[in-house]
Order: sequence, then structure tokens, then C-alpha cells
Amino acid sequence: MIDLINLHKRFGKLQVLQGINLEFRERGKISAILGPNGSGKTTLIKSILGMVLPEKGEIRVDGRPVKGQSAYRSQIGYLPQIAQFPNNLTVKEVIHLIRDIRGPGANEQPFIGLFGLQPYLDKRLNALSGGTKQKVNLTLALMYDSPILILDEPTAGLDPIALIRLKDFLRQEKQKGKLLLITTHIISLVEELADEIVFLLEGKIYFRGAPETLKNQYKEKDLEHAIAGILTHQQKNDHNEQGPPEITPFKSKILHPAFSCK
Repeated sequence: MIDLINLHKRFGKLQVLQGINLEFRERGKISAILGPNGSGKTTLIKSILGMVLPEKGEIRVDGRPVKGQSAYRSQIGYLPQIAQFPNNLTVKEVIHLIRDIRGPGANEQPFIGLFGLQPYLDKRLNALSGGTKQKVNLTLALMYDSPILILDEPTAGLDPIALIRLKDFLRQEKQKGKLLLITTHIISLVEELADEIVFLLEGKIYFRGAPETLKNQYKEKDLEHAIAGILTHQQKNDHNEQGPPEITPFKSKILHPAFSCK
């Protein structure tokens, strides 16, 4: 459903994406995009959404290039890491604002119930806690029943009950055959939900595969230590120290020759 072909993006002197090749084509799958701060995760997501324009490369959704297009975005439910709305608006007004922008098809009521937002509908955003704002943002991202969900740090600030309900909901969406891309620093969430990991480091893909595969590769019992293994090995390589073999960036094996960019 989504193909990223030789993506390059620079901000000033900082090269954020360095020839990214990825494809997300399997429905009913949760892919966790991981990496340290500054690795390119959010830039990658914003490139898919057309919020960042790569200097080189191509993005396709359902086989069609997205450059200069906007209609494809109606297929995507997006939760930004930091959502900004006017603080003087009430929760109800923000929901209506998004409905006016995106058009018909929204159904926010299940999520108002799921996240317990009914008491807050007439409260202004500047009166809400961070966790309650996150519940509002999740409602805005999920209320259109989109076939693709892209969630950037979806658990930030959530209380335990809301977190359990969100995880149950994501499992249900997976069973419905949706494509879910999630970025998070919460490794336990990845171990519970993710079918695969895409690990970014310095704008390159250093691992793509199942969590169990990564743990086996680094001979670790838990995912947190396996991920630390990637970073430790790379730091040793950067300092030319004697250590484990150099990590070879992941290369896609599925890209069709027609997708090559010149």
C-alpha cells in the first residue's frame, strides 16, 4: 500500500534521510518504526503525508505517486507527536473543526466513550491535562475509520486504563486488515503489538524484521537489550574500535525495477 523509493531529505547541513527504500504492503500488520532521537522517524512519516518534501526519491500509495496530490491523505488517519490547536477552542469545537476540514464520514462517538471524554467536551484545550489532550488527539486521528493509521508516539501521557483500551483497539484494527505504522520509545508496546520493527539510525535502515529475529540476532532475551546492541555496535564502529562486525544497513529486496529513481 505504501512504497518509499530512494528517499533523501536534508535540513541545512543535516542529512536526515539517506536513500530510504521501504514498502508497507501487507494488510493486517503493525509496523513499529524505531530509532533514537534525530534518526529520521518523524521526517519519514511526514514525507508520506506530504508535510515534508524529499529532495530525491518517490513515494507511492496504492501504486500511485503522491507528489502534487492530496486526495490519498483521506485514506490515512494521522496522530502527530505534538498536535497544535487554538487553546481557546473546546474539545467539541476541535472535533467539529476537523469534521469540517476532512468532510463527511467521521464517527467520534465510540472514541469519546473509549477514552472517557464526555465530561470534557465543553472544556477548552488550555484547561486540559496532557493526557486528556492526547485522548482528544487520538479521537481526531481515529474517528474516520481510515485503512491506514500512522501514529507518532500514541501512548504519550495516557493513563493505564486508556493505554489498555488503545492497545485493544489497535489489535482490533489489525484484525480488520488495516495497515498500522507506529513510532514509539515504549519498547514494551512494541513487544506486545508489533509484527515487525523498522530501526532507523542516522537516516538509514539498520534492521527490518520481526522482534524475535532481532533478539535472536543479538542473542538477547528482551527487545530493549537487542536494540541497545544495535546502538552499541554502531558506536564502536564510529570510533574504529575492535568489536563485533560492522552493522550493514538494511536493503530492501522487494522493490520492483520500475520503482528505480534517476
